[in-house]
Amino acid sequence: MKKTITLFALLISISLAAQQQIKQIDSIVNSKLTSNDPGLFVGIVQDGKIVYENYKGLASLQHQVKIDEKSRSNIASTAKQFTALCILKLSIENKLSLEDDIRKYLPEFYPKVNEDIKIRHLLNHTSGIRDFYDLMSIQQNPWWSQEGLDNDDAIALLEKQEDLAFKPGSRYMYSNSGYTLLTKIVAIVSEMSFHDYSKNLFEEFGMQHTTFLKNYMHVIPNQALPYSDWGDGKWQQYPMITNLYGDGFLFTTLKDQLIFEQAIQNAQKSNNQLLIQSQKPIQNSKITTYGFGLEFGKRLNYDAIHHSGGTGSYHSQTIRIPSQKLSVFVMSNNSNLWSGAIADEVAKILLPKKDVKETYDDRLTDISNNTQQNQLIGQYLSPNEYLIRIESKDGKLTWRNGNNNPIELTKEQPNVYAISYNTKLKIGFLSDQLILFYPSGKANVYSKMPEEEVTLSDLESFEGSYYSTELDVEFSIRLSENNTLMVALHGWNNEQELEVLNRNELLVFDYIMKVERDQFNRVISILLTTNRVLNNKFIKKTNLKFQPKISTENGSINVTTIGSKNGESSQILLTKNYENGNEIWSQQFGGKSYDKASSIINTKDGGYLIIGSTSSYGNGNYDVYVVKVDKKGKKQWNNSYGDFYNEYGYTAELTETGYLIKGTKQNCSSNTDVLNRTCTTNAWFINIDKEGNEISNKVLEEIKEAYN
Repeated sequence: MKKTITLFALLISISLAAQQQIKQIDSIVNSKLTSNDPGLFVGIVQDGKIVYENYKGLASLQHQVKIDEKSRSNIASTAKQFTALCILKLSIENKLSLEDDIRKYLPEFYPKVNEDIKIRHLLNHTSGIRDFYDLMSIQQNPWWSQEGLDNDDAIALLEKQEDLAFKPGSRYMYSNSGYTLLTKIVAIVSEMSFHDYSKNLFEEFGMQHTTFLKNYMHVIPNQALPYSDWGDGKWQQYPMITNLYGDGFLFTTLKDQLIFEQAIQNAQKSNNQLLIQSQKPIQNSKITTYGFGLEFGKRLNYDAIHHSGGTGSYHSQTIRIPSQKLSVFVMSNNSNLWSGAIADEVAKILLPKKDVKETYDDRLTDISNNTQQNQLIGQYLSPNEYLIRIESKDGKLTWRNGNNNPIELTKEQPNVYAISYNTKLKIGFLSDQLILFYPSGKANVYSKMPEEEVTLSDLESFEGSYYSTELDVEFSIRLSENNTLMVALHGWNNEQELEVLNRNELLVFDYIMKVERDQFNRVISILLTTNRVLNNKFIKKTNLKFQPKISTENGSINVTTIGSKNGESSQILLTKNYENGNEIWSQQFGGKSYDKASSIINTKDGGYLIIGSTSSYGNGNYDVYVVKVDKKGKKQWNNSYGDFYNEYGYTAELTETGYLIKGTKQNCSSNTDVLNRTCTTNAWFINIDKEGNEISNKVLEEIKEAYN
């Protein structure tokens, strides 16, 4: 009898505790919105059973329709797990392999990429394929503005891409493109439309009211419409006029999602290998933080499987804590809320409290030097080319990435700072590194970039038009009268000022522009990075100049090519000019034929070295031509370098023994058969001493582009 009473008392205690938790969760939901706001759906599955459902708010503000268990909302990227399930199912059935190169099914994609782009790379965002949403943003044609935009349109844009952001499998970069391509692979392999194949899968799980978007004009029964408050206190319906699917755009009910969470929790009992495998990282991948449309990591101090989604005013969050057999699912059609934060609040009530010890990386305690604050200022780069800047504002250090607002740093001890909004994040400075320390023990290392002087010649070298064949987009850079770089892009109302981070990196808005140079130090392209698009190449189409000008204290030294009156010869003209462009003095160099100037550099003795090409002197049609002059332009020596075919000189560098001349060298299969011979042009570097005598020369890789 005593045991029975004790057990009865325990059950009452558990029941009361559960009721108290329900009241707390109800309180959370009620605090987020009123009954007249756009809606919120919250559900909980524990120990394989649905233990909580709450519906609050409206599905339609126009008609004052309340959300309920029949209401369908868009869960955005949380839907990726279901696209991944379609692929995993086909894999388990041996209809495809996760190790297959995607070009087995999409042969027209990336013909220039030699590495395998595997299906598993698409699943866990390691393919290097750029996000098509961000590509469209660069085109100034955002996805949400394109009426009827569908997967075929997105895939057509991806098909135009010639290269990848990085080597497949080498790193993680979230990209919706992978999941859009997966829908195409599902359709090809299954010989069914993706919508039909996924519908069958949903029906297997008993999810009768779940479907991917097919046409935004189709009526979705009991649809919860999306609403945003743009800051003026007035609700407006967010326009959704696209027909995308697979990466998101899944309309579902809370009940269907909870049925699915039950299936996940009961998968071991039913030995459902599809669901069991779907909750694990992908085999053979070094990326273990993302799997089959799901993230893995710590959440609320527990090992968790989770994913969030947001599209327009729709958003959702799934959190699974396997050790507690707990799942929390939240979705909403109200942009003033955020499902992720609400899901965390709810889960926190249900999870046993954990005392978590902060375990910083040991290197944090090793930082003992006391470098001056102004020496910490600079630019730092991660191994994944993530750039941050440490700056000073009102005597305090700030942290800034991209074009975002600076975040103040709080000094805790010599060379150790905390980020103001989260003091648990520590930043330690070493002589040439910055380390970001997390309380979990994780540490990210950034290397300090050496400071580079940006000269006027550098600024001038950026000028020109740049074009991306992959996006059919062009932008132009010009140097203003006050020596400020300005950039113009079709679709912008006005030119924008370019911030010069260093000699090889520029910044405008959140666009980081990395400069690429050829063997002759000319700017030939810019790699544009923004959000989920890395290193998108824009080729320079104009102003492919070498260095024809050197800035001086009161003006400049300029070198150029001038032609004769009858066009039968040309000469090299060297001028010294005032700042206003008026000439101080001039000198001419060359012979009776054609002589061309490419660039000029300062020499250690205060004079100048002119680099160009000549047909007046030398052994062939054109030879590399170098002229050494003193500071007043008087010739000290000149020399030519080359053989029978064409050699052109472009640039030079100072060396310990003299100069390194950089140019091109031509070689042909025949000296006489001009019509049928084949010729190649290679980069050609010549080492000469201070008097112009050749020490050595080296032929480098073949040049595909004409440089003369």
